[in-house]
Amino acid sequence: MTIFDLEHFSRDHFALFGLPRRQALDELELERLYRDIQSQVHPDKHAHLADSDKRLAMQWATKVNEAYVTLKSPLKRGEYLLILLGHDPQIERNTAMPADFLMHQMELREAVAESRAGGDIDALDHMHRQMKKEMAGQHEALVRALDDAKDYLRGADIVRQLMFQEKLLHEIDDALQAVEA
Repeated sequence: MTIFDLEHFSRDHFALFGLPRRQALDELELERLYRDIQSQVHPDKHAHLADSDKRLAMQWATKVNEAYVTLKSPLKRGEYLLILLGHDPQIERNTAMPADFLMHQMELREAVAESRAGGDIDALDHMHRQMKKEMAGQHEALVRALDDAKDYLRGADIVRQLMFQEKLLHEIDDALQAVEA
């Protein structure tokens, strides 16, 4: 049906795209590879085949989409890479965070609530930009920890912190939408 076989199907997300297991990733290359592979496995391309081949195409398309979504997100990629490397980031069990990080998160959450209640779009927009900047710094720190230093404990700490930051970013976005509505 395609260039893929069961051996390819069982590969990890990085191997599926022919990429090295690294946190640093060329997002344009990932996008190109995704489009190339998806064009080969997309179910519409195989609509004329037998039902079993159509199901196989659907399974491939689903796997490719899942791999792409995981690798495209620095947070998901970091968590996935840690697990592949045998280092559980303990997302559910380890909630320990540096006190200054937690205080900063609490202060930002309070500021978001106040800005939302006051309809302050400028403050929310500023917090959005600031959070994106902080997260970009965390993404760089994750690359250094995982790819350069091979410090998987530090990488797991960063992944857990990024989860907090992504949740806060969503809260800011929700507040912006509510105020703009």
